[in-house]
Amino acid sequence: MSVTIIAEIGSVHDGSFGNARHLIDVTAQVGADVAKFQTHISHAETLRNAPMPPYFKGEPRYEYFERTGFTKPQWQELKAHCEANHIEFMSSPFSIEAVDLLETLGMKQYKIPSGEVTNLPYLDAIAQTGKPVILSSGMSSWAELDAAVNTVARHHQNLTILQCTSEYPVPYEHVGLNILTEMKERYGYPVGLSDHTLTPYAAFAAVTLGAVVIEKHLTFSRLMYGSDARTAMEPTEFKTMVDGIRAIEIMQSTTVDKSDITPYETMKNTFEKSIVTVQAIAQGQTITEDMLGAKKPGTGIPTAEWDRVVGKTAARDIPIDTLLQQEDMA
Repeated sequence: MSVTIIAEIGSVHDGSFGNARHLIDVTAQVGADVAKFQTHISHAETLRNAPMPPYFKGEPRYEYFERTGFTKPQWQELKAHCEANHIEFMSSPFSIEAVDLLETLGMKQYKIPSGEVTNLPYLDAIAQTGKPVILSSGMSSWAELDAAVNTVARHHQNLTILQCTSEYPVPYEHVGLNILTEMKERYGYPVGLSDHTLTPYAAFAAVTLGAVVIEKHLTFSRLMYGSDARTAMEPTEFKTMVDGIRAIEIMQSTTVDKSDITPYETMKNTFEKSIVTVQAIAQGQTITEDMLGAKKPGTGIPTAEWDRVVGKTAARDIPIDTLLQQEDMA
């Protein structure tokens, strides 16, 4: 099963429709499968006096969501632009009203942001669409995640659960790779990683542990304004991560037969050693250990057969520094 790589654009576009379109282009260029946005409808999602997150104090959330949001025609155009680039359009809704809007666009699947895991009416509304659900788990306890999984499972079983740590950025000791295994055992659903570290290493490790979805923030530059850019990957970094994941997939999906040495014949002949004479041996003379040595190439009698050669009789005169052959011995 190929790993689905989600480029989390979020609000990195900062309300610029042109930036949003170009970030879709970049998503395709770096090899990701999905360009994911966030659909915020301020009045349906937040009170005006709701606090700002600790990692972004640039402007009040209500005003920020209002300023950076798009109209339905703009969302339609962004989805069409994804399709033109042969990648999937996705947007995380942050309210039931946002779900209703995205349904009119024909969403293929839904990614639940970590902050909505305990919003069971919202989860129920999404699950009732029958679309696949990718559930992030960043802020939730096991009990809260149990309730979320059960809510979705009442309607369908097409669910993937992502380990996520809601820190920006995440230090390595808080990534929680152990939770991937625990989630697989606890729920029996596919798992993945929504990664907020600044490097690709957590994603690589997650794939080797069976993650089928990797989500990572993408930005033009970490110097951009906004809540997501400073902990996102720049394009060259993101492509390195994608290339690494695809390489891991090849390694995981192919097997090597250690007993089949055919691919290494040339290397064996070049680098291994054979039994050679280190002094001249006369015909009829018994070959003793002090007459022999081990030297390249490996095209003669293997040194592993040393004990079989010692004690044999020379079938002819054998000069010094000769690659010993079977016909040299009686």
